[in-house]
Parts: sequence; structure tokens; C-alpha cells
Amino acid sequence: MTWFKRQSGHLDTSGEKKVRTEGLWVKCEGCRQIIWKKDLEDNLNVCPQCAKHFRIDARARLAQLLDDDLYEVFDSNLVSTDPLKFVDLKAYSSRLQAAKKDTGLKDAIINAHGKLNGRPIIISAMAYSFIGGSMGAVVGEAITRAIEKAIELRRPIVIVSASGGARMMEGVISLMQLAKISAALARLDAAKIPYISVLTDPTTGGVTASFAMLGDLNIAEPGALIGFAGPRVIEQTIRQKLPVGFQRSEFLLEHGMLDAVVPRKELKPYIARALDFMVQAA
Repeated sequence: MTWFKRQSGHLDTSGEKKVRTEGLWVKCEGCRQIIWKKDLEDNLNVCPQCAKHFRIDARARLAQLLDDDLYEVFDSNLVSTDPLKFVDLKAYSSRLQAAKKDTGLKDAIINAHGKLNGRPIIISAMAYSFIGGSMGAVVGEAITRAIEKAIELRRPIVIVSASGGARMMEGVISLMQLAKISAALARLDAAKIPYISVLTDPTTGGVTASFAMLGDLNIAEPGALIGFAGPRVIEQTIRQKLPVGFQRSEFLLEHGMLDAVVPRKELKPYIARALDFMVQAA
């Protein structure tokens, strides 16, 4: 039993056992409800009240999509050399080191072999937590290698995008990745190997302008922000108010920019059915 006594008008809790509650509850940005974090995680990080899809990291994405959370990572040794020795408010090399420490990754991508509903696939999952999932030389090279691996092994490839766009700290080198990955996807298409692009919140900038929209099937999670420039920049440029829901996945589906919007719970079986159809058609 915990005993309390008052001294000088203050409550003395020196004998109280402290219970840590930090991080046990999460506020949903959609419905503003407070959610028990364990319940949220059990629901694949989708709000049980309003179905808002919370952002998840690359490892969680692989665990969700691949059978029994079993996969083999490859090309994880790639690291940026900071080609421009770039410095703004902080040295790019320092940003890289901080991101590596915070995420346990060497850059904003994980390549993996695995099985999805028993079918061997190659999957590349982007990590938004690593400098906003920005695409520099390492991300571009890793995705290109994943595509080349898919061609070599004749396996379908799934790329899950979560990115703020090109990594401008690497200048034109980051922009070159758009063309490099697109050329690799052209070779994949010539080999008649399926590519499914999964767009999550957010998918913007050079990623949207290249591989994210080049899938044989382009699908997105509900409510994902998808576009090249942000809506604020577009409004300032055209000096017009944008439509409600502009650049959200449902808006893009309605206007023919996506093939489907698929809730997270249905994503794995949806991709499995799509791959069955695409492999048979090939």
C-alpha cells in the first residue's frame, strides 16, 4: 500500500511507486480520439475509430507483407559518401550519422527476398524515418539492384514508397536516380516481369515523378498524400484554391492516376491476387 502525507501544503509521494504511462497512448490525427497503443498496433496501426492509416516503418511493412515475417535482406551495405560535402544548417554527414543511429539503417531503403502468400518476390520498402525517406544515390542504387535481381531471378517485384522526394543534399546525383531506376524498370517490363507499386503516406517529389507511378499496378493506402510539389506550393504558384482532398489517394483514384486504393488489412491478399493474375497473363 502507498502512503501519502501532506507537508507544507504539498502532497508527499516519496513512497509512491511510479507507473510509466509515456508512449502507451496515441492521439489519432483523424478523429482526435485517444487510442491504447497496443490496440493500434494489433490493428496494423490503423485507427479503429476512423480508419486513419498511421505511418509505419520499413521493417513493419516487410513484416506485414511477407509470410511469417521471414525475409532475407540484401544490399544493406550501401552507404552515402556525401559527394558534395554539403552543409546547410547542419553538415549532411552529421545528418546521415544521426539518421543511422536513430533508425538502425544505413539509408532510407530495405531490399529483401521473401514470400508473399507462398510466392517468392523481391520487395523494396522505403523508410520515411531516414531523412524523410528522401532518395539519394544509395536509394537509387538499391532499388535499381532490386529490379536487376528481379530480372535475374524472374521474380515479381513490389516497391513500397514513403518519401519526401529527391535528397537535395546530393544535388544532381539524386536527380539522376529518377532516370536510372526508370531505365531499369524498362528492362523489367521488356522481361515481362510484374512490378506492383505501393504508394503510402507520403509519396512526393522525385519518387512520384519516377518509379512510384510506373508500376504495372499502382495502388495506394487510404488517405495517402501523393504528388510532386506540395499543395501549398501549388496554390502559391497558380494562385487558386485547390479542391478538397487534392493529392490524397482517393482523389487520384477518382481522376485516373491510381488503379486502386487498398486498406492496409487487405493489402497483402490484394497484391497476392494481382500477382496471380499478372503471372498467368505473362
